[in-house]
Amino acid sequence: MDKQQLIDMIDYTLLTPTASKEDIKAFCEETIEYGFKTVFVNPFYVSYAHSLLSPHNIKVGVPIGFSLGGATTHVKVEETKEAIKNGAEEIDMLVNLGALKSGEYDVVKNDIAEVVKASQGLTTKVIIETALLTDEEKVKVTEIIIEAGADFVKTATGFNGGGATVEDVKLLRSVAGDKIGVKAAGGVKTYEDAVNIVAAGANRIGASGAVAIISGGVSEASY
Repeated sequence: MDKQQLIDMIDYTLLTPTASKEDIKAFCEETIEYGFKTVFVNPFYVSYAHSLLSPHNIKVGVPIGFSLGGATTHVKVEETKEAIKNGAEEIDMLVNLGALKSGEYDVVKNDIAEVVKASQGLTTKVIIETALLTDEEKVKVTEIIIEAGADFVKTATGFNGGGATVEDVKLLRSVAGDKIGVKAAGGVKTYEDAVNIVAAGANRIGASGAVAIISGGVSEASY
């Protein structure tokens, strides 16, 4: 895999709670310099990032229900709608882990489906926090994501322990098939990590250390 192919697959992220406006500006300038296609920032900064990046045809994505997923469906839907008004063009929502662990699969499916509906056709990914799930739960939630109409299953936020592993990506891809994409996030720190994750079946990568990854260095960030 050459560097440009990898750049095209990476969602560059800045989701730290203490990120300042100046940090976001520098982040956006770096995004333009290195040619990433999509960034993810917290909802508060979507409008600002969009104003800086839209002239360069770079998408701004937003996490919904971040970073625990325990918000009600109504809150997630309204958060999605506001983010889109502010310029968001991709949606990464947190699955309702409590409902999933409780076996309330209809609740999980409805939660996802309502956010997908609110997304108005934009690419929607569902973060499942693989480190907190059994293999059986990973399989079940991926099946639910497909049924609910989302576009991707995503491994993790990187904020709640663990992250993308080759084994998990292979498992998710085995369920997803060619129906939905697999986004690997959390723990992808080097170019080699990224290449191995793609070989395992990921077709998107989320990384805050994207510049270090494509430059052949090592990222200290895990999200």
